[in-house]
Amino acid sequence: MPVSETAVVERIARVLAGQRLSVNGDGASAHCAEAVDDGWPNHVSDAVAILHTLREPDRTMAQVGDPVIWRAMVMAALETA
Repeated sequence: MPVSETAVVERIARVLAGQRLSVNGDGASAHCAEAVDDGWPNHVSDAVAILHTLREPDRTMAQVGDPVIWRAMVMAALETA
């Protein structure tokens, strides 16, 4: 499985920025890559809040993976935020 070189907090923040800017999300811009590059830091607190919510897997997730490992991975991501 590939492993991202970009921290998960940044990746989530970039998705949130893109969603708000891009016509593919809630925004109006057809070309917003530069704006996402500039604006993603404004969404870090939202990304951290999302990760806090994801600390505990739901029942479906726990059925296919180890909840202890999941929590450790999410907590590691939060520690780097």
